[in-house]
Amino acid sequence: MRICKDDMVVVLSGTDAGERGRVISVNREKETVIVEGVHTIHKHVKRSKRNPQGGRLTKEMPVPQSKVQVICTACGKPARIGVKIIDDGSKYRMCKKCNARLSQISPARIKK
Repeated sequence: MRICKDDMVVVLSGTDAGERGRVISVNREKETVIVEGVHTIHKHVKRSKRNPQGGRLTKEMPVPQSKVQVICTACGKPARIGVKIIDDGSKYRMCKKCNARLSQISPARIKK
């Protein structure tokens, strides 16, 4: 999975198709992501000491990773993400449309 926390993504299908948001968390085992403002539900909460008002709380639910696509920070368009290894041994995530570096995955290897 090449989606990381704090990436901007666009939802490809479902009731929230076309909406953009920031990734809050990633679950690699279940291959799901939680996106800010997307796939929200209302949870009804009873009055308690912790929540004296009670009522309805809105909560974001996980979205399958295959239903979202990363938005490139350089070109601003939804793009597929690839991994590129530089000569010094460091790994970067890159946009497949404009070949821009998005973030570093692993640092350069130390030569002995």
